[in-house]
Amino acid sequence: MGLFTQIVMFVLIISILVILHELGHFLPAKYFKTKVEKFYLFFDVKFSLIKKKIGETEYGIGWLPLGGYVKIAGMIDESMDTEQMAKDPEPWEFRSKPAWQRLIIMLGGVTVNFLLAWLIYSALLFNNGDTYIPADSLKYGIQVDSVGEKLGLRTGDQILAVDGKRTKKFNEATLGIILGDEVTVKRDGQEMTIPLSDEGKAEVFATQGRNFMTYRTKARLLEIVENSAASKAGLQAGDEIVGINGEPVQYVQEFMQVVGSSPNKELTISYKRDGRVQQTNLVVPEEGKIGVYLDFDDLRVTEEYGFFEAIPAGFSRSIQVLTDQVKQFKVIFNTSTGAYKQVKGPIGIVEMMPESWNWTFFWNFMAMFSVWLAFLNVLPIPALDGGHVMFLLYEMISGRKPSEKVLETGQIIGFVILMGLMAVVFGNDIWNIIKKFL
Repeated sequence: MGLFTQIVMFVLIISILVILHELGHFLPAKYFKTKVEKFYLFFDVKFSLIKKKIGETEYGIGWLPLGGYVKIAGMIDESMDTEQMAKDPEPWEFRSKPAWQRLIIMLGGVTVNFLLAWLIYSALLFNNGDTYIPADSLKYGIQVDSVGEKLGLRTGDQILAVDGKRTKKFNEATLGIILGDEVTVKRDGQEMTIPLSDEGKAEVFATQGRNFMTYRTKARLLEIVENSAASKAGLQAGDEIVGINGEPVQYVQEFMQVVGSSPNKELTISYKRDGRVQQTNLVVPEEGKIGVYLDFDDLRVTEEYGFFEAIPAGFSRSIQVLTDQVKQFKVIFNTSTGAYKQVKGPIGIVEMMPESWNWTFFWNFMAMFSVWLAFLNVLPIPALDGGHVMFLLYEMISGRKPSEKVLETGQIIGFVILMGLMAVVFGNDIWNIIKKFL
């Protein structure tokens, strides 16, 4: 059921986003009395799964789940309907409308995507508040592995800012370090700014960012598994581990490392309970786990938002996500980081979905992906909305329409670029699957 849930969640999110995006083109087109010939979820190459004509528009679902489209009469789009374009313009065609109306029609999709993200983020903040680990006030600083050290970070550092901007949340600081140019830390009581090298980022992307930086917290037990080694040794939820085999243990990471590297070995665990330090002995099972859940949430804070506070906060969240998308593009196109190898397509995105239904994840992912679609579509690449907008702005500024030959050529070039990008994305997905079996 896990894979089924992941696929259903992904398809549902994409379907909602595509329909709303295309509705963003459809509604202004209809308002400006422009004929819309088709409205499709997914692509109907050669044939469609479902189709029904209502009025002048054919509505349907295609078989190729790579997006969707509206076919607007008198517009050079992915259909490449040059036969229609060879005829004299009709008053209900896209090409007959004033440039400002055509611009609104073309910007409708990305506008809806951004407004949707704003709405979702505002609703989530109002309903759930904002729970996070504060980055710039971590009592015990951060824990980094060898990859984090290559970036220039050290265990115990306190993250103060990335690229000169204060980092409020730990997850934002982590992403900021991956995408940024420099990080400011407090180390041994002194502030210092560390450049983030492309070589270090390449290591992060090669390991998919696993544990290059985590936050340190005390080794406090949250829950004990029944009949486990820890349970039989008398450990209880709320106990704080302070030592193993006479050596002091301060943080969760130290405790996990010692236990994980001690299968079939007996350990003397020192723990603090009700202010008193006690000891117990246990043998670590062969899998290197003793049956405890550790408390990673003691540093979390939650900010509550009223209705009118959530609206601007949701807008700020949307802008932050958009800013991160722009930074990601900069990193992806920097070949020295190797980030392009980690770009995920539909298969990779499905793997990111939780195996059991999670509404908070569902809405957060939909909002993030909606901003992503808005950003991608506004890029000035022919065949995308941004390509049409680029030609329209040229027309509005110069007072001259690009020739239909130029528009057709641009559409073909844009299509080739998009197919090339899709080949890279699907290639990464397939290669990542193959690597699992090597």
